[in-house]
Amino acid sequence: MATLPARYGRWVPVLIPLALLILFLHLNARFGDTRVVLQPASFPNENEAEVPPDPKSSPSCRQLPGIEDVLVVVKTGITESQHKVPVHIRTTLRCIPNKLIVSDFEEDIDGLRTLDVFRNVSQTLYSNDDFALYNRARQGGRQALTSEDHTKVANSAAGMMDNPGWKLDKWKFLPMIHEARAHRPDVKWYVFLEADTYPIWPNLLAWLENFDSNDKLYLGNQMMIGDHTFAHGGSGFVISNAAMHAFADFYAEHADEWNEITNNQWAGDCVLGMALAEAGIGLTWSWPHVTTQSVWEQDALGEGFGRPQWCYPPFTFHHMTPADVDQMWKFDQEWFSNENRTVLTYGDIFQYFIRPMLTNRLDNWDNNAPDGDNNADYRGPSTPASMYECAEHCARSSNCLQYRIDKQGRCSTSGWALRGLPKPGVASGTMLWRVDDAIKRRGSCGKPKFITK
Repeated sequence: MATLPARYGRWVPVLIPLALLILFLHLNARFGDTRVVLQPASFPNENEAEVPPDPKSSPSCRQLPGIEDVLVVVKTGITESQHKVPVHIRTTLRCIPNKLIVSDFEEDIDGLRTLDVFRNVSQTLYSNDDFALYNRARQGGRQALTSEDHTKVANSAAGMMDNPGWKLDKWKFLPMIHEARAHRPDVKWYVFLEADTYPIWPNLLAWLENFDSNDKLYLGNQMMIGDHTFAHGGSGFVISNAAMHAFADFYAEHADEWNEITNNQWAGDCVLGMALAEAGIGLTWSWPHVTTQSVWEQDALGEGFGRPQWCYPPFTFHHMTPADVDQMWKFDQEWFSNENRTVLTYGDIFQYFIRPMLTNRLDNWDNNAPDGDNNADYRGPSTPASMYECAEHCARSSNCLQYRIDKQGRCSTSGWALRGLPKPGVASGTMLWRVDDAIKRRGSCGKPKFITK
């Protein structure tokens, strides 16, 4: 091994640090100051108002012009909040300057304080059987919850009447409106979401540019119960400033009357729609900007209410799990990292997010193909059938894009192309070449479509 002469050896301790210092200064000048300054840990004071991140100054928040004119209200409850809300705090809500989380229980969730939406309601409501969960939580906190409170029950045409949290939830809609106005009476738009709803903010802001917040507007996914039309709560809905003030004043004068109506109805979003209509504020039908389904269950190649979805920018997806929110958020962020992209249409989502996930066949997977042999018009293989027979039947129909075999061997086919969801015992298949041909027929959108009235 080579060695330095003795006369040079004494300079080694000096030259090596000097060389490292010169290298550090060179890299610092080239790449900028990358020092990390550690700050003392701090904890939120529940008596102080939250200081939101500034989307304009934070390098990790993209520009969202107009978001400062929006108050985002997320409705949740004690039985789900700790599971469903944290993912939104670190993703969809992270760069939103004005946000409010309303719940039936006041608590801290990752630095945000939830608001007890029932704090200002009539005390007589607390004796209602629907408030049993609320009363227990007020007295004993989370320790007062029982296994029944967390039990999953089947959803029926009248909701989940055996679920204590679900029964309490219908009472939140009307006082939620009152609390939203009290929190920010000056914003142009009030956006109401649930904890399993995924929002796409650039799409919302582009959509709202078509409206005037001085008009009394109520925008949402149209639903009907009996003769009553209303915006589906889980899909998300929007109320303008003018409508908010008009309705909040109306509700303050008639709270007891509407409490009685709420007691006799099972859907709180329907009661809200009824009350808004009574106050002279009608619903602007807004599907497909807002939908009842998750991104995995959307028929982007199809249409509804006479509208093909392809070129419309969706604002929300519903029934999104925390894992779904994380996955959609990554795609959302990557898409809008290209500053030339101002909206994200159903066509974009299908081509670049859903289509790459589709495969010829998936086991333990349900693509929701609906047309099975329980349909009188169905002429497919009789039950039980093999996956091969089901695929052959789909191939013979030019309109068939997907097929599935359930646990009983029942073959179903579909003209939809959905990603679907995991389901044990079910096998699903997709005619990929037909899907790609359908994408070509839809083509590019050019100018996105918006519902404006």
